[in-house]
Amino acid sequence: MKSADIHTPKGVMKVSFYDKDAPGTVDNFISLAKKGFYDGLAFHRVLKDFVIQGGCPFSKDMNDHRVGTGGPGYKIKCELNGGNQYHDRGVLSMAHAGRDTGGSQFFICHGRTNTKHLDRQHTCFGKVYEGLEVIDLINQGDKIEKIVINEE
Repeated sequence: MKSADIHTPKGVMKVSFYDKDAPGTVDNFISLAKKGFYDGLAFHRVLKDFVIQGGCPFSKDMNDHRVGTGGPGYKIKCELNGGNQYHDRGVLSMAHAGRDTGGSQFFICHGRTNTKHLDRQHTCFGKVYEGLEVIDLINQGDKIEKIVINEE
C-alpha cells in the first residue's frame, strides 16, 4: 500500500491512498510528487471550515495573476464510483474546472459539514491519517515543502 507525507511549514500530513477506488488519480498524484512537481507550490486557496487547496504551478509566486488556474499540461478523468467517494475531514480530492478536467490541483477537506455537495462530483483519492491538526494550521500562501511517497 502506498502512502505519502506532505511536508509543510506547519507540520507533516501523512496520507493513505484509495488505490482501489481511484487508481488513475492516485497514480497521477504519485507520479507528479515523485517528479517534485508539488515542491514549493503554495496552498493558494484556504477556506475556513471547507478546504485547503494546492497544486497550481503558478502558486510558486502568489502574486502571479494566474494562481489557481494552472495544471500539469494534461487532464485526467474523474473516478467517482468507488466506495470511498465521500468528502470528510482529511480527505484528499481532485480539484477541477468541470468533469474530467483535473490534473494537479487537489484539496484537503476540513470536515464533512460543508463538503457533502462535492460527493461523486470530485474524485476522492486519499485521506490524512496522521497530522490532521496541520489542516487547521495552514494559511493561504503556506508552501508544500515536499511530498514524499512511501511504497510499503
